[in-house]
Amino acid sequence: MGKRLKQELVRYGKKIIEKGLAVGPGGNISARKGNTVYLSPSGYSFDELNEDDYVGVDLKTGKLTEGTLKPTCEVSMHLGCYLTREDISAVIHTHPPLVIGLINAGTKIRAMFPDFVALVGEVPVIDYVIPAGEKIRKAVTKVIKRYDAVLLKNHGLVTVGNNLKEAFYRTEIIEEAARILIVSRIFGKPRFLKKKEIEGIKNLKAEDYRRMLLKKG
Repeated sequence: MGKRLKQELVRYGKKIIEKGLAVGPGGNISARKGNTVYLSPSGYSFDELNEDDYVGVDLKTGKLTEGTLKPTCEVSMHLGCYLTREDISAVIHTHPPLVIGLINAGTKIRAMFPDFVALVGEVPVIDYVIPAGEKIRKAVTKVIKRYDAVLLKNHGLVTVGNNLKEAFYRTEIIEEAARILIVSRIFGKPRFLKKKEIEGIKNLKAEDYRRMLLKKG
């Protein structure tokens, strides 16, 4: 199982680079199986890594159990997410440029299309905190208790999921929402979905089916 998860981490790490959601050694990802969390190592770009480069740490102690490289400096944040919610099995932290640009300008990213409602939901924004360490862990886990994504001013985005696919789709959708919002502002006034429209999307059986498929991975 550890080998399969590492293969998935390699695949989604490369997708992050391909989609422009992080550059250079930016961002970090992880996936959990039981009491072991597999994480990207510190100081490497996702497209440089193979499955043997991903490291395993103990969920409760944070001690290295597999691999030789140093885990991402934000290992504590990842572990905090898993310890906060038992349903989380993947955490993706990226630096999407359009998302960062909008939230740094004081703009909140809200639902403008059905996928955002069905697969992401509301995305809170938290003020800048120093990366790595306990401050970012506390700030992120406080929000992740109730939401599946959190925007970090002057930093980036954290999404969680039942698996890497679900967490990655949420990342993609939020960056797409940022792109749509920018275009809407260029050509006119953005129209956000109303509360009644959002509830209607949440109650669609078709969306329940899609969410079920995502959770299967």
